[in-house]
Amino acid sequence: MYEFIEGKFDLKNPSFVVVNANGVGFHIEISLTTYSEIKDLENGRILTHHVVRDDAHLLFGFSTAKEREMFRYLIGVNGIGVNIARMMLSSMNTDELLVAIVKEDINALRQVKGIGMKTAQRVVLELKDPLSKLDIDILNTNTLSNKKHEEALLALQTLGFSRVIVERALEKILKTSPDLSVELLIKQALKVL
Repeated sequence: MYEFIEGKFDLKNPSFVVVNANGVGFHIEISLTTYSEIKDLENGRILTHHVVRDDAHLLFGFSTAKEREMFRYLIGVNGIGVNIARMMLSSMNTDELLVAIVKEDINALRQVKGIGMKTAQRVVLELKDPLSKLDIDILNTNTLSNKKHEEALLALQTLGFSRVIVERALEKILKTSPDLSVELLIKQALKVL
């Protein structure tokens, strides 16, 4: 029904944004991934997905078309509702989620709150083929299998940091400096955490 909503961000927090579009305030549910993209912006465009339930009309918002497409794939899986799909997109960025599904990384999917073994297996079973057909270079997006990434993640989690926060920090560091050693990667991450 609504393709996007554009306007001033009157209120932003990690779970929703209120977009003032010509005097009408739209309450839009968002993922942490989208929040990290818009948190420093005063206004902008949010791509939307409209959900109609017996008790409510809900808008879910996304900073990219790729994230919205992944959300739509996820809610098409039996047993995955809009809130679990949003949680999955908050726990991993779109590329990480795509790689986890295509590479059948059940353990990565089970790291998401609310996802058990059977649900993770169902997601892989139902989405592996359609997502494999998308024109995406898996090798370039596969930070999950990066040994340095995994070692640094484990070390930082052992120090008590949240997996989601650590994943985001490591991803940013590896984009700018992919050749860092594990020790330097951990040191750089500690500076931004």
